[in-house]
Formats: sequence, C-alpha cells, structure tokens
Amino acid sequence: MNSSVTSKEIFKDKHLERLSRLIEGDQLELTLEGLTGSSQGLFLAQFWNAFRRPLTIIAPDTLHAENLLGDLRFFLKHHKLRQQPRLFPSWELLPYEPLSPLSEVSGERIDLLYKLGTGQCPILILTVEAALQKLIPRSLLDQMTYSLKVGDTADRELLEICLSENGYERTGLVETRNQFGIRGDILDVFLPSHNHPVRVEFFGDEIESIRHFDVTSQISIEEIQSIDILPVHEIVLNKNQVDSRIEKLREEADLRGIQPNRIEELTEKINCLKSFTGMEWLAPYFSERMESIFDYLPDSTVLVMQEPDIVKEKSDQFCGLVEEEFDRSISRNDMVAPPEQLFLNTDVLFENFRKKPVLNMAALKLHDDEQSAVVAFDIKSVPALYNHFDAFADSARQWQEEDQKVTVAAPTKGHVSRINELVLDKHLSVGVESGLIHQGFHWPELGVVFVAEHEIFGRSHKHRHRRRARSTRFAKGFQDLQAGDLLVHVDYGIGRYSKTKELKTGLGSGEFMEILFSGDEKLYIPMDGLASVQKYTGAGDSHPPLSKLGTVAWKRQKKKAKESILKMARELVKVYAERQLSTSHVYKQDPVLMQEFSDSFEYVETEDQISAIEDVLNDLENDKPMDRLICGDVGYGKTEVAMRAAFKVVLDKKQVAVLAPTTILAQQHLNTFRERFRSWPVSIDMVSRFRTPAEQKKTIQKAKEGALDIIIGTHRLLSKDVTFSNLGLLVIDEEQRFGVKHKEHLKKMRASVDILTLTATPIPRTLHFSLMGVRDLSVIETPPSDRLAVKSYIRKFDIQVVRDAILRELDRNGQVFFVHNQIQGIHSIAKLIQDAVPQVRIGVAHGQLQEQMLEKTMRQFLDGELDLLLSTSIIESGLDIPNANTIIINRADRFGLAQLYQLRGRVGRYKHQAYAYFLIPGTSVSDDARKRLEAIEEMSGLGAGFQLATKDLEIRGTGNMLGKNQSGQIATIGFDLYCQMMEETVRELKGEKIETRIETELNLQIRGFIPKDYIPELNERLEFYRRLQMVVHEESLTGIIKEMKDRCGALPEPVEKLKTLIEIRLLCQLLHISNARLNRNQVSFQIEKGTPIDPGKLAPLLGKRLTILGEFQMILTVDVGGWKENARQILDCLKQIRETLDDES
Repeated sequence: MNSSVTSKEIFKDKHLERLSRLIEGDQLELTLEGLTGSSQGLFLAQFWNAFRRPLTIIAPDTLHAENLLGDLRFFLKHHKLRQQPRLFPSWELLPYEPLSPLSEVSGERIDLLYKLGTGQCPILILTVEAALQKLIPRSLLDQMTYSLKVGDTADRELLEICLSENGYERTGLVETRNQFGIRGDILDVFLPSHNHPVRVEFFGDEIESIRHFDVTSQISIEEIQSIDILPVHEIVLNKNQVDSRIEKLREEADLRGIQPNRIEELTEKINCLKSFTGMEWLAPYFSERMESIFDYLPDSTVLVMQEPDIVKEKSDQFCGLVEEEFDRSISRNDMVAPPEQLFLNTDVLFENFRKKPVLNMAALKLHDDEQSAVVAFDIKSVPALYNHFDAFADSARQWQEEDQKVTVAAPTKGHVSRINELVLDKHLSVGVESGLIHQGFHWPELGVVFVAEHEIFGRSHKHRHRRRARSTRFAKGFQDLQAGDLLVHVDYGIGRYSKTKELKTGLGSGEFMEILFSGDEKLYIPMDGLASVQKYTGAGDSHPPLSKLGTVAWKRQKKKAKESILKMARELVKVYAERQLSTSHVYKQDPVLMQEFSDSFEYVETEDQISAIEDVLNDLENDKPMDRLICGDVGYGKTEVAMRAAFKVVLDKKQVAVLAPTTILAQQHLNTFRERFRSWPVSIDMVSRFRTPAEQKKTIQKAKEGALDIIIGTHRLLSKDVTFSNLGLLVIDEEQRFGVKHKEHLKKMRASVDILTLTATPIPRTLHFSLMGVRDLSVIETPPSDRLAVKSYIRKFDIQVVRDAILRELDRNGQVFFVHNQIQGIHSIAKLIQDAVPQVRIGVAHGQLQEQMLEKTMRQFLDGELDLLLSTSIIESGLDIPNANTIIINRADRFGLAQLYQLRGRVGRYKHQAYAYFLIPGTSVSDDARKRLEAIEEMSGLGAGFQLATKDLEIRGTGNMLGKNQSGQIATIGFDLYCQMMEETVRELKGEKIETRIETELNLQIRGFIPKDYIPELNERLEFYRRLQMVVHEESLTGIIKEMKDRCGALPEPVEKLKTLIEIRLLCQLLHISNARLNRNQVSFQIEKGTPIDPGKLAPLLGKRLTILGEFQMILTVDVGGWKENARQILDCLKQIRETLDDES
C-alpha cells in the first residue's frame, strides 16, 4: 500500500548522510523545511523505521500534537511497534489554578513517565506547556512503584501501605479510579492508567491470578500476567517525611507573610496523608528535587521540535502567564511553590535541546538545500477540491498522468468501501486505506499523493471507537444503604433502616436487619428474608409516615394503589391492542443499499445502538404501526437511529417529518441530516423561524407536492397548512417539551403514520421493565470509549473563577458556553466577561433576537468565529459542538435537575476533558436547589442519566412521567413496589400466566450465612443476601455464586451451606413444598395445593425411603451423616421427583 513508503525512497544519499551524522553525534542539529500537511508524520515514521531510535517530539500546542499523533499512527500502522506513539498530556489547568489535574490525566502522565524510564515508549509527543512543567524525580517514581506478577510472592501488609502512600483510597466496592479494596485473599484496585479495575487473588502470599474486571458487574473479564502499581498523584506524601516537609513549608510561608490560619488548614490536610485539591502546586516541598521530562528520556533519544519559531513564541507566552498567575496566587494568599521550582523557562528548555540530537521541522521552506544544517523538501499542499468527488477525480487523473501514486485516507472500513466504489465508477487508479490524516500533501520526489477524506467530502472526522461498556451502575439495591434510610417491606409497610444485629436462633446466632416502624416498634428481618425488603424511592421530597405494625392500614394502601395501577394499565393495554389491530405500510428490505448507508456512518456503532436500529427496522418491516421510544443519554447516538429509519422510509418513496421543540435544535438536525445524506439523492429542508415566510411557504409546497423527502421543523410542522404527499414516518425529538395542544395533535397522527420518539430524559429501568409489552422502548446506554465524564464544579459566582475557566478553554483552542437565563442583564454579563478576558470573542443568543441575528450568531459559534456563546437556556437540547468543552451556568440554583443535566450534556462530546461550572449566588440557596446541585455533582459518571431518573423522582416526583394520580400512589407504597405491581397487572390484563411463588420454610439443621470476614463490607453483604434470596432459577444462583467466588475468593463452609439451602428451596418451590423439616433421620415435606407432584408415581421411585402421608405430606428417611451427606440425600430425592415431571412433560 502507498502509506508503506520505504525509508530508502525518502532518505536519498545526501539526506541519509546528514541524518547519520546527527544520529552518531557528529552534528547536533538538523532543520527540515517544506514538510507541509501530514508529510511530517510520514517523514518521522520512516525516520523511526530506519534508525529505530526513540523520538520525543515537542509540538507548539495541543492541536499540532494531536494532528501529528494521528498522522504517525496512520503511517506506522504497517510497522511493528510494541507501543503506539503516545501523547504526554498537560494538566489542562492554568498555572496556579486552585484545582488538581484529573486522575485520568495524572495517571496517564505517570504511566508514560514509567514507560519512558523502562524503554516502553518509542515515540512520545508533548506540547510546550507539558515540556516546561517540572516533574517528580525518576528515582522517587521508581521507589514508589510496586510490581505484581502471577507466581511471585508479595508482602500483603506492605502492599496495603504502598497503596495508601501512593494515593489510593480504601473502599468496600471499587468503582472509580484510585480506589482499592481488600476482601480475604482478594485485592481489587483501579489503576489510573487502566481502562478496567484489576483483581489480584492470593494464596497465602503467592499471587495466584491477576485479572481485569468489569466495573459495572464487578465480574472478571480477562486474565493478565502483571501490573505496576504507580503513584496516583504527581506528589507523594510519605508519612516518614511529612514532619520535616511541613517545617520547610512553614518557613517559606513565614517569609512570604502567608496568614497563619491558611497554613494551619494546609498542614492539617497534609497530616491526613490524603489527597486534597491543589496539592500538586506544593510538590517541590515534598521532594528533594524536581526534574523535567528530559531527565526521563533514554540516552539514545532524538529530539524533534515541530515549528521551532512557534514553540519559542508559545514558551515565552506561557512563562509570562506563569509569572502573572503566580502573582495572582500570592494576592489570594495561596501557599504554592514559586515558578522556578515548578517550571522551566524558555532558555532552560532550549538548553535541554542542545544536549541531544535535534530535528527541527517546519512547513515553510525558507532556505535552499545547500546548507549542511538544512534539508529542504519540495512538498506541495493538495489543491482545493471544493468538497466534490468530481474535482478529486480530475486531480487524480492529472496525478496519474504524472505517474504519481494516489492514496485516500478514510476513517472507517465502510468509508473505504464507499470510496472504492466511487473510484471504480470513475475508472481511477487510486488506493484507499483505513485511517486518518489531518491534511493531504503531494510529494513529487517520492511520486506519492495522500488525500484526507474530509478534503474530498468536506467533513473533518473526529473518529471515536466505541466499546461495550455499560454506564454507571444504576440499581444498587442495598449497596448504598445507610442508617435512617426508608425501606418498604412488602407485607409490613414503610419503616426506617436502623442497623444489623446478631440475635440468637435455634442453630446459634444469626445476623438480622433491624427496621423501625411507627411508635418505635422494631421488626427484625433474618438475612434469608431480605427478598421482601426494598429501598424506598418516593415521588417528591416529602417523606411518607412510617407504617404501624399490627394494623390493616398497609394492606388498604396497597389495595388502593393496585386499583389505580389497574386503571392506568387498562389504558395502556387498550392502546396497545388497538395498534395491534391497525395496519401500516410494510417497508421493503433492501440490504445492499441499507448496508451501504450503514457503512458510511463515521463511528463504530455500540451494541445498544445496533439493537435499537434493528428494533426500528423490524418495526418498519412489520404491518403494525410503529410507536417506539428511543431513550438514551445525551450524545449517545439516538439521531443516527432516526436517520437509519429515515433512509429506509425514503427508499420506499415515502416522506419523513422530523419534529424538534426548538428552532436551534431544528437547525442542528438540518445540518446533521444533510451531512449524513450528502452522498444520496435525498432532498431535505426545514421550516422554522430561521426561514422567512416566503421560504417556509415554498418548503411547505414542496412537501405537499412530494418534491421533498425529509422536512425538519418546530411545532410549525403541526400547523393546518402543512400537508404531505405521502408521509410515512414522523420523528419526534423530546416530545415531553411540546404543549398539550401539540400532544393531542400527535396522538391523532399515531393512528396513520409510523412514529419514532427520541428522548434524552431517561426513564428508570424498573419502570421500563414494568411497561415492556405495552410500550415499545429501546434504551441506548453505552458511552463512546474515549469520552471522559464531564468534571463538575459548584462555585459561588466569582469573576476570577469565570476568567480561569474561560482562559483554560481558550488555551487549548476550545470554546465556551455561558448560560445566563435572564434576557434582562445578559449584556451586562457580556461586559463583565469581556473586561475580565479582553481577548475572548463573545456572541449573545436568546429567544427574543431577530431570526437572522440568532442564526448568524449560532453559525459563527459553530464555525469557530466566536470563542464564547452567552445565551439563555435555548441551547439546552441537541446542540452538538465538539470543540465547546466548557459550560458555565449562572444561577444554577434556578434550574431543574433534568435541565442542569441536559445543559451539562452540551459539552463532553469529544475526547477532551470537559468542564461544567454551576454558579450560585453568595447567599444561601433553597433546600431543593441544594439537593439538585448535590445530585448533579454526584452524578458525574458517563451514562448517569438513569441515576438521575430515580433521583429526579425523589426531588421532583413523577407527575411528568405518569401523571399526578400515579405520583400519589408511588409516594404511598414506594417506586419499586409500584413498578412490581404494574408489571404484574400488565401481565394479568394481557392474559399471561403469573405463577404464585411458594414461600418455603426450611428447618434442616443447617445454618448457612455469609461470614463477616469473607465479605467485611456490610452493604455488599446485605446486597448478596438480597440477591440470593430473590433467586428463582438455578442458573441465576450459579451466576451469583460464580461472581462471589470471583470477587471474594473460594467459598467458606457457611456460604457453601447457604448455597445448598437455596438449591433445596428452589426445588421445593418448584414442587410447591412450603415446609421441609429434619427430625432425627426423617425429613417431612409439607405439600401445597396446585403441586405438580403425583403421589401415585412416587412410591416406586425411592422404595421404602419415601413415605406418602395423605395428599399433602411425604416423609423421606435419610442415613444420618454430616450436613453435606444429609443435604445430598434431600437434593437427590427432590431432583428425582423433578425428573419424573420432566419425563411427563
């Protein structure tokens, strides 16, 4: 393939001689000029391939660095590298900003430093800012690194101390980076540089296995051989040195006149030996010395400076910023290390470059090739192709006539296939390769041309691979149970969890849950009774009264709720039945064109997305009208599902209408649909207030005549003058945001066209399951793999905070949303921001602007002509601007939880770390507002929308979701019990058979339990008890036991007994046995009505050992032994009875 140009082709004799002199040290510097576009990536790839020397490349900024990283990976993909080129990230903080770098960033930096020191990083790219920052010394990093390998032994006590000193936090359940947990012979740890947490299993002190596990299911997923436990932070607080370091800190503080109370607060935090915000700015005080990236580089490293003039300019600018921000920190009375201890300056940076061979690379050609220190290349940019394949075809033919080999870099295999078809159609001799380059080039001397796909089609790909990784855990059961939480007991009502307590039983002592009811009455629930207990989730922030034991009040409440649920369920089932009787257009299958359209998708679909697409396409190929809801978190790919459906409908010569709640969202959909359908003869237009009346009239006429395939609009689409020639599909985005009148109109339309509704307002999963069968719903909950959770901060309004947030974003060439939800005063806010950050380009947007001005402002922001969009909440839904990764929300206390979540979803749609600032006034805020803000800060994980759905029930209620009447019933009995009753009611109304579960009491002189030393964490123990007691199938039991072994180690005898008792209970419940009791050598079984057992067929089964007493009792005689032997005989008996039932069936 063309990208595997050989080094011999690039390095002519004269070049090779100069490069060899550089490598051998005879010449310290060589300048390469004329390397335009992605040719720098090609040159460096072949340089590495020819000389196999480690490369460290200094780029002027993040944009240059990321472009070069992508180019290198493309040109090196045919070479065998143990490690891909890596980018050493900067902290993405302003100097002395009172924050800490994100743990993922610190983890990646420390991991790369370790790999550099051990020769595992052949090519490293970093920005000027990252190169200027000083680092902990290499000797200290080596000292704090703890390596574990399968088969080795480890001092477990020392390992725990090492984890704590390295900044890891001990917890019961490891769910986030920098946590570790110990359960018996199991160590779980989430290393910051790993995508999955790690589980280490010991046998004594020997490491028996190391494996990654899934953070959601907590189950192991792959075996690995070794791990390196590195420090979490770029500062190490060692307890043996803390006292002397604090003394050093105090001396410095006295010299600077820092207020004593500030130092006392600081020393208190340090003495805790735990991480605290902003501690990295103190790193020099906790290390004998600081080093730089150059101290970590292997001796054989070749340094590369990309665009040296720009690097020097950027370095000078950053050093000036460091001094300026240090002065600000002093005025804030912050205790931080001075600049010379934390950063290099420009002179020192360039001095370090003189210690190793240096390649200077520049796009401009300023010299001829005659100078010994300069190699000048004659490389041309690819001419403008006007976003049209025909223009590319003309250029390709001309290059072919000149005997040049042409290669197109396309982002996915689907795109490769599509371009290959176009190439064949035009009879071109062009290669197409999968991958990304940032800019094409023509290198005549080599006879090659490389073109980026976006240069042909006018789209710059920011390619994201997606993995199967579930979002944040949602239904935690008892995992987050705390004393004082409300619980619902199915039989006794609402109580308050107090504690667990050891009580004596017939077989010894046992663990019980203590629940407090009205009048301080206590109920003790044994661990095998937890299946009847649920955490209470209400509907609003008011808590229900505690139930009173010994009364019929709770039964009455459940009966009333059941009646209300029955009424609602009947309506749902009626609508469902009517739809089943209706017929709709059956869309033809066209797998070839559908596959071609799918292949042109720029990302890799998640399994959830694929599942949702299949659901929709199957609906369209059915003769029943589609009415499906696609529910997914912000930015998870719902629109692509809609576009697949639209494509299928348009193929059948039918029209599609896309309804959006706001003008801005309608415009976003227009842009997205036109971009996605650009290679297909599909006509798409919009009606909204961004269009003049004349333009709208023309568009509506085209829809009426059938000259328009897809029409996008706001509620204007529901006007009486809008008619369609052949409407087949209506896509509704965020239906809940339309008014009552519009919803009634939509309800009528449901009878005649297929409906696809999209929502980013998540539905609690328990409600989703309870409505299955009457509401077609597809859930997308898989995040893009390289997407980082948005970092959220709640701050009192301070222009300094605003300034720092804006500057940090501008520093990485990004953009900012600033939400101020009052039109009055919005221009005063604009002036305040402009005064604080003079260089920022601000645009103002709100609903009262003239249409042309609003559209112009939005277009300028989308095109990068504005740095900051100051707007009302009109940007809440659908706006997708990948380069905007900071949002500042003023008066966040005035927004609802769902609004805050939607607004935060405007950022974090690309691989950069995104930030959300929720600003509140200096005065106190209401309790509700405080709860909302605490919830939004807590729910910072990817896919947290499903958590939000439940939290929103607690704060706001379910009026929007189910109506006020149902909201009242949920408040009375709790959400989980409500959903359970809803599911049962729906199934009853649909005529499905609902089996009544027999409650079986076992008295077999076997005591099974989970020992505290096996699962020390109470909440985890309670959750395992609850799940085990809710098991209804052997497969489920096997899965939980397998998980328990994986997470906690080999089963101790008490857990083996518990497992055996559950196996017996499952068989008894299957056979309708309500009681099994062992007395001496006899087990009596009490059989209930409805049993599948035929007593007449049992007599010959076990001979004299089994006696039938009447219709509802049988006695099994056992050979008395230990508990295992007794249990084996009971299980054998029950299994043989079950087999007779299997034979009959």
